[in-house]
Amino acid sequence: MLSLTMFEVAMAGILVTMLIALIAAVRGPTVFDRLLAINMFGTKTVLLIAVAGFLMGRPEWLDLALVYVLVNFIGAIAVLKFVRFGNLGNDDHEASS
Repeated sequence: MLSLTMFEVAMAGILVTMLIALIAAVRGPTVFDRLLAINMFGTKTVLLIAVAGFLMGRPEWLDLALVYVLVNFIGAIAVLKFVRFGNLGNDDHEASS
């Protein structure tokens, strides 16, 4: 008989929500909806890494999850800046003389 632990069920639920986030990213009508869906996918990935690390007895995976959180956050800020200003360089506007 198949006996699933609470953490295995949590992993399955996280995978389902990751699939839903990917579908939302593809179908999103605006770039902001797509960015939000991709950000949600990144958050669910962090949860998946944390739960998998707990199941496999690898607590050092939490460090990897924290690094992924930072990369996900910086990536979201970079995409938003690119959408807003059109480049990732300086955002200073030239003063008209």
